[in-house]
Amino acid sequence: MSSQTVQDSTTGQSGQVTWPVLSGLMPPLADSYIPRAESGLALASGLHPGETVVLVTADEAAEAMGAMGGTGKTQLAVAIAHTLWDRREIDLLVWLTASSRDAVLTGYAQALGDVGAADPEGPEAAAAHFLAWLGGTSRPWLAVLDDLTDPAVLEGLWPSGANGRVVVTTNRPGTALRAPSPRVVEVGPFSQREGLNYLSTRLRAEPDQWAGAIDLAIELGFLPIALAWAGALVAEAGIDCREYRARIAERRQRPANQAGPGSPAVAAAGALALEFADQLAPAGLARPMLALISMLDSGGIPGAVLTSPAACAFLTRFRGAPVDDLQARTAVHALGRLGLVTVDTTSAARTVRVHELVQAAARAGLSTAECDQAARAAADAVFQAWPQGAAVPPSFDQALRDCTARLRQIAGVLLWAPECHPVLLRAGQSLDDAGLAGPAICYWQAMVDIGRPTLGATHANTIFACDRLAAAYDAAGRSAEAIPVYERVLAERERGLGTAHPDTLATRNSLARAYSGAGRAGDAIRLAERALAECERIQGPGHPDTLASRSELGQAYLSAGLRNEAVTAFERTLSGREEVLGLHHLDTLTARANLAHAYRVAGRLGDAVPLFEQTLADREKVQGRDHPDTLAASASLASAYRAADRLRDAIGTYKRTLADRERVQGPDHPDTITARGNLADAYHLARKLKDALPLYERTLADRERVLGPDHPDTITARGNLASACHSARKLSAALPLYERTLADCERVLGPDHPDTLASRGNLAHAYHTTGRLTEALAVFERTLADCERVLGPGHPMTETARENYEAARA
Repeated sequence: MSSQTVQDSTTGQSGQVTWPVLSGLMPPLADSYIPRAESGLALASGLHPGETVVLVTADEAAEAMGAMGGTGKTQLAVAIAHTLWDRREIDLLVWLTASSRDAVLTGYAQALGDVGAADPEGPEAAAAHFLAWLGGTSRPWLAVLDDLTDPAVLEGLWPSGANGRVVVTTNRPGTALRAPSPRVVEVGPFSQREGLNYLSTRLRAEPDQWAGAIDLAIELGFLPIALAWAGALVAEAGIDCREYRARIAERRQRPANQAGPGSPAVAAAGALALEFADQLAPAGLARPMLALISMLDSGGIPGAVLTSPAACAFLTRFRGAPVDDLQARTAVHALGRLGLVTVDTTSAARTVRVHELVQAAARAGLSTAECDQAARAAADAVFQAWPQGAAVPPSFDQALRDCTARLRQIAGVLLWAPECHPVLLRAGQSLDDAGLAGPAICYWQAMVDIGRPTLGATHANTIFACDRLAAAYDAAGRSAEAIPVYERVLAERERGLGTAHPDTLATRNSLARAYSGAGRAGDAIRLAERALAECERIQGPGHPDTLASRSELGQAYLSAGLRNEAVTAFERTLSGREEVLGLHHLDTLTARANLAHAYRVAGRLGDAVPLFEQTLADREKVQGRDHPDTLAASASLASAYRAADRLRDAIGTYKRTLADRERVQGPDHPDTITARGNLADAYHLARKLKDALPLYERTLADRERVLGPDHPDTITARGNLASACHSARKLSAALPLYERTLADCERVLGPDHPDTLASRGNLAHAYHTTGRLTEALAVFERTLADCERVLGPGHPMTETARENYEAARA
């Protein structure tokens, strides 16, 4: 696929994104692919903007293939994508293997970055922003959702837009019913002309091999996957179609051929292909390699898994001689030569793809013991291929998670004997690390549900799964649900490990944070104080765990509004970090930043500002000017300057923060947009409205485009622009902005949300300023009534509303 650089009308930036954009790992188009003008229904030309087409297996083919596809739906989708791309009818092509919800979320997050945006809030927020982008962009796009097995995967995640096309492939016709306004297209066998064209292309029209082609195609039902196996073997073996057909007839007589899905002829074709592949050098490795592949994700297996030490050890058991990674790789290519797998050497994440029919047939040919051996070896291989303690590309991480998910389906409780296989824990931790809180909750809950009856509720693996489930709830902002799980984990760890074990202390701190998140400040402080006392007693005041516990206690105090106590805790933490770790250790820098924040919250700006300044200087020296922590430290210092009414310093630091974020993260990154809004606020406070207004206007435009019109940050940006227009006495511009802000707050946040109440009060002020006194008084009156009802008569916001109402009446 070629690329072109065009003006990005969506972002308004030239050179930021090179269009068209391909996002995702699309399978390669087969070398012998032929256009399916007859059975493919010329879909590329007939696929219109705004349309969703669902490719399903035709009934007659489903029966012949055991309801497992094999009619070339994915290849047809690839061909459609290539056609639209080559015609330059699309600017964005997104390819997703829709096997799981986390796969879709990861793919959307990647696509959001590929179109020049990003979301620091994590993949789930990024997915929502990307869908909003698709719905509003003027650029033509195509999204392919390949191998959708469960419509629940796409609940709330269906892509749509006036300028978008969607193609879905699935073996389950019922999934199409969940798509928005779907057009269902049944994909069956080749037509007779297409089948013969395929064999002719595959065999390069060799006259000596062509004899009997029509009879062979008829016997194989013109099914693309069966013809692919036949064409590959005929080409490799140098025989003709008539002889191949005779081999099928002979192969069908064997009892072993009855195993596996599909018609007898199709099963025989697959068996012949594997038989021949197993004879290729290194002989005897293709069959066990396919057994290993049959345990993993059909949508793509990383090559590193199949050449890992565990994979080589598994192959060695079958061959009786040592097998190295080169021989394992050659065995994979032998399967590829016979059409049993597709090998894409350009993709580290999805190197080997395989049809589910091939996998099912391979598993059917294994004994129970062999199947168990293959499953354990596959689990070991995935775990060995998973990088530990290093940044993993999201696509590679996702492929390993998909392989693990397939293993769980096939192996079941086998991977829990005698205890939980580490790959299962690694997959869950991968979801945690990626910020996929929703899928992580589902995953860890399933692990708990299996661990309890299999290993027992008190087994270390079960307790670990419970701990991760609680952490996933906490990460999703569901502290109330995290608390009872953390409480059970803490009780078990105190009983089994003791009150001072590091795992017990970590759980106690996590529970304290969950208490704080749920508003249970007293419980949080009680628990944090107990954790600190245990650490000091067992490990001493200078131990890293003790210092971390004291920091947790400081956070608990801060959340409870106990500012002086929080300052004391953070001061002791910083002193301990400096003494034990030194002045420039990263943990020391974090402790200094925490203390600076506590000083600021306590109103001690004279103490806070120098610490913020020192933190920024140290971050820049130790981590570099472009590190995310340095950028955050710069923003914190600017905010402290503003709070201290040092607006000249605040504006200068905000300018630096904005310039650095634009350079490092790009102009459309949410953090960059926030930095632009903060600079506008500082200008506004300094009454430099000519500088503030254009920044507010751009901030609002960027929020609407990147986050969507209903995002809370977008609504806030509109309210800020309204306030600036009001201050600049541009009341004709301010009033409609205030009115829309209030309408959006009521619709999105609800009539009783504090932001809605504040927006109503702002609108009342604007009415009052323009002399619309009757309307102003009515809005002031309602604001006061709502504040008294929602916040209570003594709340500061209620008292302000009362003062405004009384002043308006006077």
